[in-house]
Amino acid sequence: MKRKELVKRLEDAGCTLIRYGGKHDWFQNVNTKIVQPIPRHNEIKENLAKHILKLMADK
Repeated sequence: MKRKELVKRLEDAGCTLIRYGGKHDWFQNVNTKIVQPIPRHNEIKENLAKHILKLMADK
């Protein structure tokens, strides 16, 4: 999955960028307070992208 698509889907799920890290950007879901690093690769492996979306989705 393209990184831009993953970030867009996270933002649509209510996540916001909280800080830039060394090789990752950190996003937080404002409703659940879950924080997750997102790698800065152009292409993110499909399994990793699905895992991140599952964690960050509202429960």
